[in-house]
Amino acid sequence: MDRFALHSNRVLIGSEILPATVIIHDRKIEEVVMGGITNPDYPISDVGNSVIMPGLIDSHVHINEPGRTNWEGFDTATKAAAAGGITTLVDMPLNSSPVTIDAKSFEEKLSAAKGKLHVNCGFWGGIVPENVDQLDKLIDAGVLGIKAFLTHSGIDEFPNVTKENLQKGLPILKKHNVPLLVHAELTAPHDDEHLLKDNPTSYQAYLKSRPKVWEDNAIDMMVDLCQEFDTPIHIVHLSSSNSIATITQAKAAGLPITVETCPQYLFFNAEDIPDGQTAYKCAPPIREKENNEQLWQALKDGLFSFIVTDHSPAIPDIKEIESGNLKDAWGGIASLQFSLPAIWTKAKERGFELYDITNLMSTNVADFLKIGHQKGQIATGYDADLVIWNPEKSFEVKEKDIKYKHKISPYIGQTLDGVIEQTYVNGHKVFDNGAFSNLSKGEIIKRKTHE
Repeated sequence: MDRFALHSNRVLIGSEILPATVIIHDRKIEEVVMGGITNPDYPISDVGNSVIMPGLIDSHVHINEPGRTNWEGFDTATKAAAAGGITTLVDMPLNSSPVTIDAKSFEEKLSAAKGKLHVNCGFWGGIVPENVDQLDKLIDAGVLGIKAFLTHSGIDEFPNVTKENLQKGLPILKKHNVPLLVHAELTAPHDDEHLLKDNPTSYQAYLKSRPKVWEDNAIDMMVDLCQEFDTPIHIVHLSSSNSIATITQAKAAGLPITVETCPQYLFFNAEDIPDGQTAYKCAPPIREKENNEQLWQALKDGLFSFIVTDHSPAIPDIKEIESGNLKDAWGGIASLQFSLPAIWTKAKERGFELYDITNLMSTNVADFLKIGHQKGQIATGYDADLVIWNPEKSFEVKEKDIKYKHKISPYIGQTLDGVIEQTYVNGHKVFDNGAFSNLSKGEIIKRKTHE
């Protein structure tokens, strides 16, 4: 690749916003020069006051290919990512078919992705009750870690595991030094479980159908297992503020436990969600404003390692868009394209700075994935994965502008701050003010087997 450069009055370098020029050559950042460059013998693009930041990294995405490409697919998901300033994704082991639970299914996943990646993509494997003896080969094949559900996943091909299953699997993960990612809900009978059956379009009934205690009990169990096996455990999409104290204590005790949350739990509040609007349905559910403000405080306190989307799309029929039936609707929020502006809109009101956003949505994720030596920073030798955006400019989310497969999102109609202008993946300009170019330049990221 020929050498070129990008200049801005606002380049995020470490925790500072500085006038700088980023010189790019052969897919890498060759040099970062403070200020401008005069008379270079290569092209330079001056983006003025637009912010140049490291590209976002989203480690929680359901791409659903192969097998359910009518829900989503590598082509549409990675285009939407690029349009949102995301330069690296990690695909969950479901809801593709087959699910990624052995080396063979992982190879099928890699084959399906070939030629369709417009951003970089890594992959999680999964643990189910019957595949513990397959985990060694699955991890050796290059997945970045292993995902588990403690409750029904939504598809029968990926059954949930028990504590006993995890006690067999965790020593294998420890041997390979890979994390266990956990959907932490333990279902149990409760007094309000009849409400959703009686009121299937009521959001409040749906909220009560998945109480906080389900999350809290699951997280208690995972803390115990983390202590027992000293294996890295990562809690995905935390929504219950009741578990903040438990996780805080576990981290203070030195346990290798990390936690993420998602934009939907920080942007929306249950009090404002109208009935019959299944685009808001996810699991765990979006909770009350008081709960969600506690999540924001935990972000400020450093409890959460990062924010990722849990982009989980489905076709309109399965999402029950027309019926508004929250009981039967697929539980997943489609938001891949809008995570940066959604978070920035709410975070800047609470005193967060641009470097906080980069840490929470790029740098920390790269470190978790063990690619922090090559992604998540603007520095010499790093991959030229960059987003150029205007944090001060606002836009309304419109259905026609959605780049992922089904134009469904709770963000439609919302006014968000932060317009993505350009996205560079491995030094290639993939997205430019609404248009795509230089497609299929994303790379597959596999775990280094010597780690």
